[in-house]
Amino acid sequence: MSWLDQLAEHVEELRQAGHLQQDGRSAEALPILDGVLADVIDPTTRAYALVQRFGALINLGRVAELSTAMSIASNAVRELPDPYLRGQMHAFAALGAYLQRNLDRGVTHLVQASRALAAVPESDSETAWGWHDLAMAYSYLGFHGQALTAIEQARQVGAAVGLSSELFAAPGIRLRSAVWLDHQGDTDGCLRVLRDIEAELIRYVAIGADRMRPSSRTAYGYALARREALGEETEADAAVWLTGGGDSVRARDLQHLGNVCRAIAAGKPGRALSMLESVPVSPEVLGAAEPARLRSICHAASGDHAAAHAADRYAFRLTAQRIDQLRDGYLDGVAARLDAQETQRDADRYGDETLTDPLTGLPNRRQLERYVGDMLDRGERAAIGVCDLIGFTAVNARHGRHCGDLVLQRIAGVLNRVMRRGDFVARFAGDEFVVLLPGAGPAQAAEVSRRITAATNAENWQILVPGTPIGLAAGWSEIGVNGRTLSAALAAAAANRSPTR
Repeated sequence: MSWLDQLAEHVEELRQAGHLQQDGRSAEALPILDGVLADVIDPTTRAYALVQRFGALINLGRVAELSTAMSIASNAVRELPDPYLRGQMHAFAALGAYLQRNLDRGVTHLVQASRALAAVPESDSETAWGWHDLAMAYSYLGFHGQALTAIEQARQVGAAVGLSSELFAAPGIRLRSAVWLDHQGDTDGCLRVLRDIEAELIRYVAIGADRMRPSSRTAYGYALARREALGEETEADAAVWLTGGGDSVRARDLQHLGNVCRAIAAGKPGRALSMLESVPVSPEVLGAAEPARLRSICHAASGDHAAAHAADRYAFRLTAQRIDQLRDGYLDGVAARLDAQETQRDADRYGDETLTDPLTGLPNRRQLERYVGDMLDRGERAAIGVCDLIGFTAVNARHGRHCGDLVLQRIAGVLNRVMRRGDFVARFAGDEFVVLLPGAGPAQAAEVSRRITAATNAENWQILVPGTPIGLAAGWSEIGVNGRTLSAALAAAAANRSPTR
């Protein structure tokens, strides 16, 4: 049974909208989805429609609307137990984050999408398309190996429910892998992949190309045109396959760049350069380096080898920057895992899940009270700090609760990293954290406060929550002196609170 068949209402409208999106007609699907949302009450149906609407906005390149659409869809899906919807939403969210130039958040969504889709108990056509969309997200973010694995999973799930393999051809995945090789200087490797793409196209034509997705047409067309621009003849006609790709921004940009390649192949490098300059294309479609690489090919074809070399150097630099971004994302991921392990340090020592904040993994208020009680019973003293986030309300209002949760998790990691061995960190309430420094006085508290400030300021909040600065307001007091209780110490620290510098 299809996942759609399980919905309570508006099944036919949603199925129609889904077919339109698969046919590259997202502009037609959008008003249908809006009509469903204006009428629907059932929470599952509403969540499904919101996720599909989010996907339509991505296809149409309406980047300014993505944050709001993702927040609404995420909130609707969060209330449901269905792993397919979570997987589909996170796959779209990864693409959305990529279009917003937020690679860090995009990678997080990729992992969440993969885990959710892997947890779907029964295969159906919707799940197959979920794996397809995840494969595309992997590909756009530069994880080409993972993209190939996910698209093979889509084929297998689709085959189990009677869908033909050519529906999941996804030539764009291998196309992006090919141009990536060329951007790094491996033009021979690029050509080998482009030849394989054409061979696949010829096989699919033989069994009926009418079953191919429109978005695949432009990817095949660009692969043919790009190969011709590199000086190789093709059996299939690039001009034919560059048409009929649907209304997505990606199809439009591929058509334009494909025509640039055709002009190069036709011996008109000057015209190709003019075309490149006249119509800007999104750097997300084939990577920021692709226009620069095409300029290099144009200059080489016209005999201006100095300009060709300069353009190639620029393309290579853009590619290196992208590799650095992926490397940084990997390091951030490792750091996040280590932070998560550290947050369990005191939770494992002092209690079960009822003593742990589920979002950050930090000890909660209850565990803090127990820890302080034990400390006071031993006659010990400590410096205690209260830290409030500055800008957190604006994060939730502008980017949604999901991004707010990510900010809280990042701050939890920051606090854990700068603490001394034996210090205690807890999430007290909302965006308020408490740090306890056993045996410390004002001097040690000031030093820890400086480390917190430096670590907070070093975080790249612009990538995580663009346009919304994040800071901390911290206040300190002492506990265990003059009979001061936890509540009195917290009140004194809050009264001393000021933005960290």
